[in-house]
Amino acid sequence: MTALAVDERQVKRRVGSGVALRVLGRLGSAVLVLFAAASATFFAQALLPGDRATLLLNQRTGQTEARSDEELAPIRAEYGFDDPILLQYADYLGGLLSGRLGVSYQMHQPVEALIAEQIPSTLLLTVTALAVAWVLTVIWTVATTRRSARIDAIGSGVETVAAGLPPYWLGVILLVVFALGLGWFPVIGGSEAARLVLPALTLGIPLAGFMGQATRAAFERALDEPFVTSARMRGMSDLGVRVWHVLRHAALPGITLSGWALGSLISGAVIVETIFARPGIGRVLVSAVNSRDLPVVGGVVIVVALVYVVVNLVVDLAYSAVDPRLATE
Repeated sequence: MTALAVDERQVKRRVGSGVALRVLGRLGSAVLVLFAAASATFFAQALLPGDRATLLLNQRTGQTEARSDEELAPIRAEYGFDDPILLQYADYLGGLLSGRLGVSYQMHQPVEALIAEQIPSTLLLTVTALAVAWVLTVIWTVATTRRSARIDAIGSGVETVAAGLPPYWLGVILLVVFALGLGWFPVIGGSEAARLVLPALTLGIPLAGFMGQATRAAFERALDEPFVTSARMRGMSDLGVRVWHVLRHAALPGITLSGWALGSLISGAVIVETIFARPGIGRVLVSAVNSRDLPVVGGVVIVVALVYVVVNLVVDLAYSAVDPRLATE
């Protein structure tokens, strides 16, 4: 066995160990984040002003009034509100570990069933918006970065404006222009693909502005690297160099932002689903907050936190795959 082969095996072993340690560290962080989110959700429900049994009974009867202890006793016994707070906390954590998020005060259904029914629509919207943001970022960055001083300035200016667009304002403008004015997309009804375009653009355009700013800076640095000069000397076209060599190195900041962006997109979906009257956990959350349906509010918070940590874990692994040097750090 040659010295070169031995060195390659040592490098692969070091990279594998680095990836394993990185994954274990991220898993530990993810568990801590979920534990903190679950604890904060429980104590926010338990310590809010007002009696939970009275709130629940008033929602069941549709009448807001003071309740006697005799009326509230069955509710407190059913939900364990008379148990010590630490025992309620332990039962709550045990329920989460078994996949139970409680029962909706308003709908009288398991919260996990309500969320499972609505979350596919929200995930479809957020993933599509993220894809739209990536497509716009890649095309705009490759097309405008360091073409000329004027084009570069226009590119940066458009990214800054796009990043500052509030989704609620952009959503209303897109709805008025392209649905009500031009009639290109349905206001209500139509196919799922047609109804998805404007909401995805509402979330994707501002995100493309943020990602474009980060990607442009990395793209400019990569253009100065020696491998770019080498590729040009081998006769590769300017577009080929930008797409096949520069873009790969410039994509790392965008990949990092994608983990944060998905959590941000789910939060933004609350507004977009309301504007475009789309189903999803955003509308469920708004309805639950208005009716003080605390188990549903808590369930949505925990599910969003779970999606957030899982996506960030995947993004971290993708980061190591794009640039294996990070695994050895």
